[in-house]
Amino acid sequence: MRGILAAVLGAVLGAVLGAGLIGAAVAQPAPPYPGERPVQVIVSWQAGGVVDTIGRALSQAMSDVSGGRFVVVNRDGASGIVGAQAVAGARPDGFTIGFGPITPVTTAAHTVRGVPFNVDSFEYVCKVFENVLAVSVAEASPFRTMPELIEAIRARPDTMTYGHFGTNSLGHLSFANIVRGLSLRVTDVPFRGEVPIYPEMIGGRLDFGMGTVGGARGKPVRLLAVFGDARSVAAPDVPSTRELGLPTLQPVLAGITVPRGTPAAITERLDALCRQGTEEASFRAVMGRLGEPVLYAGREAFTAQAQRDNAEKIEVVRALNLMPQ
Repeated sequence: MRGILAAVLGAVLGAVLGAGLIGAAVAQPAPPYPGERPVQVIVSWQAGGVVDTIGRALSQAMSDVSGGRFVVVNRDGASGIVGAQAVAGARPDGFTIGFGPITPVTTAAHTVRGVPFNVDSFEYVCKVFENVLAVSVAEASPFRTMPELIEAIRARPDTMTYGHFGTNSLGHLSFANIVRGLSLRVTDVPFRGEVPIYPEMIGGRLDFGMGTVGGARGKPVRLLAVFGDARSVAAPDVPSTRELGLPTLQPVLAGITVPRGTPAAITERLDALCRQGTEEASFRAVMGRLGEPVLYAGREAFTAQAQRDNAEKIEVVRALNLMPQ
């Protein structure tokens, strides 16, 4: 009898211990995000441009600090809409994230017909830099200042041309705002991104171009003005549009976004990795080479900036009486 009881007790104790061990095994915490699974970083602009270069540098820095893999995938087209749509429609699990300017969200959503997302379709994880827009001409151009260029446009209505990175993109809207404010008449030529504008301008097929300070760096072009309230630290000798008394839109906010509904724990982890990545020497070296200051802002600040930017763009689009195309 004692033997039977001992056997029963042993079996029960074994079952309890076994269940405890199984429970302990199940309760083991998951490895920190992202773990071994690669994170797809969708860059909505062409390979080789400033945004792509910064996105790749940040992805590598975040891989280094996390021990994971952040892999860039270029999904350019339609002034960033193609990539933004891919992010907005992705599973909100942190393994598909976006990097780049948020103009497809705060601008294109109001100017392009049928855009399937809006400012509330995303979570704004971190801002990394501001893509400062600039008016530039080829070095061989006779125009050495912005006032000279504007006077030439006045004197030759409908004959001068400028390139920008997509119809109703922020580059287009920024100069269209000047055209409207000064009652100018000039022909705009849309391109698929910033990179193709420079060869056309340098080759004399465009009179001037709308690009970015970083994109113009190292090219045989001359910057005439930067868009914003103040001069850019990346181009301190170039006057700002506000300084010149011209209608002004603000620089482009650029950073990491994820689909709406991504768990807070993941967005918080991404924000921490983003901040650490921007502090890495390798990332800072790339930004220094590009002449782009690091302007990190965390989730709360970036979200507030995105909402404000969206409201300002709605106001500008209405003032220009633009219809979605």
